[in-house]
Amino acid sequence: MELLNQIKENAKKANKKIVLPEGTEERTLKATEILLKEGIAQIILLGNPETVKANAASLGVCIDGATIVDPATDSNRDAYADIMVEIRKKKGLTKEKALDMLNDPLCFGPIMIKAGHADGEVAGAINATGDVLRPAFQFVKTLPGMSVVSGAFLMFLKDKTFGHEGVMVFSDCAVMPETNDKQLAEIAVATAKTAKAIVGMDPKVAMLSFSTKGSAKHDVVDKVANATKIAQEMAPEFKIDGELQLDAAIVEEVAALKAPESPVAGKANVLIFPSLEAGNIGYKLVQRLAGAQAVGPVLQGMAAPINDLSRGCSVSDIVNLVAITATQAAG
Repeated sequence: MELLNQIKENAKKANKKIVLPEGTEERTLKATEILLKEGIAQIILLGNPETVKANAASLGVCIDGATIVDPATDSNRDAYADIMVEIRKKKGLTKEKALDMLNDPLCFGPIMIKAGHADGEVAGAINATGDVLRPAFQFVKTLPGMSVVSGAFLMFLKDKTFGHEGVMVFSDCAVMPETNDKQLAEIAVATAKTAKAIVGMDPKVAMLSFSTKGSAKHDVVDKVANATKIAQEMAPEFKIDGELQLDAAIVEEVAALKAPESPVAGKANVLIFPSLEAGNIGYKLVQRLAGAQAVGPVLQGMAAPINDLSRGCSVSDIVNLVAITATQAAG
């Protein structure tokens, strides 16, 4: 796809160091070969070097050019532990406990980023989302002014009349089960920034609900309406409007009837769902029934790009998410 190819080209220019904690895993090794061959990013694989190389050899995969780091023996362990203790000293973290935590590649990766030895991370091919994100939250933390992390999906639609030439961004589909109005507003602003930085689109953000401009009354509608106002105040440079029903957000004929004054209705390319439940169901419906390609989740709100894969991911999914992560790291 043209956009994915452009993202890869942007990643090549950025030449960022991306750490892959699941360095012995089959799809990760196959993706590494592609990433190195295409020059998309510098790759750091975590794991015992002998095991990593043996697994690659058994797969017939060439990973020459990758840096292999063993969390159990790396010379930076002591310095990394000091960083961890400084960050978590109020939580009672000791040096001994920190050194033990560093044996886990999912902890080691974020500390590499914190120390400036890597620019981003991609993991989750064989680990649960919670296990990937926990050390990221603890040590990398969120961007200044952000209280919430969310997960956006780039949706590549077959029907190019929707979104930005067939590309839409959906959020939050991966992280926050429940949000208040301020958090939902932060997610909207973060997703607009993702859409602009990664996709290059002019974001038109629809705050979705089962109501359009007061057509229904309920506390959850009020939350979306309030979040819309907060998001507009947070980021007046973006077109953000709501609350909007889905058809009013993306179908011009419906928008003309339900929200004729809206700068977003009928033209939305970024959809903000009112809950994780709705977002997760929504992106999977579009993926499965409309045959869209879903790339992500792209995590938003972190102080450094750390992205989580689905355990059902393909090799190409890993390649694409590394390219996106490198693009995020480029700023």
